[in-house]
Amino acid sequence: MAPSFDWWAKESHRGTPVVVKMENPNWSMVELESPDEEELMPPAARAAREKGRGKNAKQLTWVLLLKAHRAAGCLTSIASAMFGLAAAIRRRVASGRTDSDIGNEGQENATIRTRFYGCIKLFLVMSVLLLGFEVAAYYKGWHLDASSLQLQRFFAGAFGIQGVFDWFYSRWVMVRVEYLAPPLQFLANACTVLFLIQSLDRLILCLGCFWIKLKKIKPVAKLENKDVESGDGGGFFPMVLVQIPMCNEKEVYQQSIAAVCNMDWPRTNLLIQILDDSDDPVTQMLIKDEVEKWQQNGANIIYRHRVIRDGYKAGNLKSAMSCSYVKDYEFVAIFDADFQPAPDFLKRTVPYFKDNDEVGLVQARWSFVNKDENLLTRLQNVNLAFHFEVEQQVNGILINFFGFNGTAGVWRIKALEDAGGWLERTTVEDMDIAVRAHLHGWKFVFLNDVECQCELPESYEAYRKQQHRWHSGPMQLFRVCLPAIIQSKISIWKKANLIFLFFLLRKLILPFYSFTLFCIILPMTMFVPEAELPAWVVCYIPATMSFLNILPAPKSFPFIVPYLLFENTMSVTKFNAMISGLFQLGSAYEWVVTKKSGRSSEGDLLSLVDKEPQHYRGASEPNLDAVEKEGLLQQKQREKQKKHNRIYRKELALAFLLLTASARSLLSAQGIHFYFLLFQGISFLLVGLDLIGEQIG
Repeated sequence: MAPSFDWWAKESHRGTPVVVKMENPNWSMVELESPDEEELMPPAARAAREKGRGKNAKQLTWVLLLKAHRAAGCLTSIASAMFGLAAAIRRRVASGRTDSDIGNEGQENATIRTRFYGCIKLFLVMSVLLLGFEVAAYYKGWHLDASSLQLQRFFAGAFGIQGVFDWFYSRWVMVRVEYLAPPLQFLANACTVLFLIQSLDRLILCLGCFWIKLKKIKPVAKLENKDVESGDGGGFFPMVLVQIPMCNEKEVYQQSIAAVCNMDWPRTNLLIQILDDSDDPVTQMLIKDEVEKWQQNGANIIYRHRVIRDGYKAGNLKSAMSCSYVKDYEFVAIFDADFQPAPDFLKRTVPYFKDNDEVGLVQARWSFVNKDENLLTRLQNVNLAFHFEVEQQVNGILINFFGFNGTAGVWRIKALEDAGGWLERTTVEDMDIAVRAHLHGWKFVFLNDVECQCELPESYEAYRKQQHRWHSGPMQLFRVCLPAIIQSKISIWKKANLIFLFFLLRKLILPFYSFTLFCIILPMTMFVPEAELPAWVVCYIPATMSFLNILPAPKSFPFIVPYLLFENTMSVTKFNAMISGLFQLGSAYEWVVTKKSGRSSEGDLLSLVDKEPQHYRGASEPNLDAVEKEGLLQQKQREKQKKHNRIYRKELALAFLLLTASARSLLSAQGIHFYFLLFQGISFLLVGLDLIGEQIG
């Protein structure tokens, strides 16, 4: 007889005995009452416990009443907050315009938008029907986890089906086991692999940034500039052309023009071009008057306006470079209309070209005057801080190549000409010229410690348009430049970096898996539980990547969860833009100027006023008081404008889809999946109702 090992049972947990009975086709569970702990106690111990209970009954009653009071207060505050949110949603729905009312401002072709939205809506309707079906099956006892499906199928076939509903549900289970789960699981596994590869790439970039910080590696200029007014001719002050392309930028033109006109550089070696593509006569007149005012005050600045406005920004820059006097200049600095370079910007960037003929571009990082304006700008700051601090810096140090940001950079004009000049073939002319210059052997320098102030989009509509162009353009460029990359004479590893890392992994795979994995596959696995996404894919790795992304902006750490949710929400726009650019669908080649508010950092205008004027022959001090007054007047006018919001149907449809899937996940008790789907659905709901960022005037 085998020996007994009952000695360890004293330390084990006493569970509730359960008897499971199968009554085909249903399962039922009967809970048996276990002996109470007090019944097993000796009489003396039981009497002592009863005495203690009677002694402390009054204190226990007061404690319970206090906790009940606190719980009631918490419920009251939650209820009032929910009612307030519901009232805000009702107001937004009543006053908002849908994205179909955008008209000519829209980025997407109507047919493409309708089809994309129709697919999401059809998926949502099917999910709602399946949710009702699953709830009914759950209360009938048919709710089984994925591991019991084969057993369920066996008993259903062996003993027959009773009832129409039971027959339909059993057929649905068999269909999803045999036909839906295998392809869905394959797609989930494929997206998970892409997700892991992209996460590994991001981790390597973070480690590279940490290594650069640890070793204190940074580009070093071969010559330090000396004071221009000191009379020392040993400084490096080549001929520099400054270009400011703008189009209907009446909110910001004064700030940018004032900033470049106050740059500390010999006036004889500096020419400023204001490249105005505005089609508004009032804006043209205002910008032209501003240029004439600075001309009268000694600035070497000219105003250019194209008659034929083709090619958007690329066409504007190409037209400016065709001027006969450009041949007298060696470098060109480019600033968008909302950028405000510091007076020493050229002194801190141009020296990196000295005695280094292989350098074609010196790029400065951006800083933002309105990064704390609202939640939307805070989340953008997290994304762009990682882009400059990690992506641009690591690529600049390790491989001397990165995508030109289109502004706050200085180009060697010879490099532009060698690369073929500005081309209008895509909406990302900055990335286009950078790739072509890299193929011709030019090296780039990124300066992480040189900042140029600019402005972030404060409304979701403006940010959405910007992101559409930023993610559609790279796919257009990839189509047209792939043959040139393959046929170029650069090394194999540089070609691989361009094709697989620069374009495919960071521009195509990232928006593809973000949308497909978290917005489509994850909700589908709730209705087809045989296909699974593990918790580390849904929660742990995304949380780790978000933590790494937020490290360059440590003050934004409290927004790590909203950042993760918002990035997944933006994947709808990015995925749609990526597809339209890759297959040349919709309005992939449209350029929509990002709306700006004209904000300046605190004390910018005052610093210009307090700054000692640079006196020129026959010139007077710029009328900066008028600039300040005009800026304040424009700000007051913007505050008086009536704001309105828009309702985004795709985001709303996905919100209800994710919330439906979260309700379905409750039936299978998937905790992490439920919370992720719930909060992601709420994030889509807030964005779909335009409850994030400023409204458009």
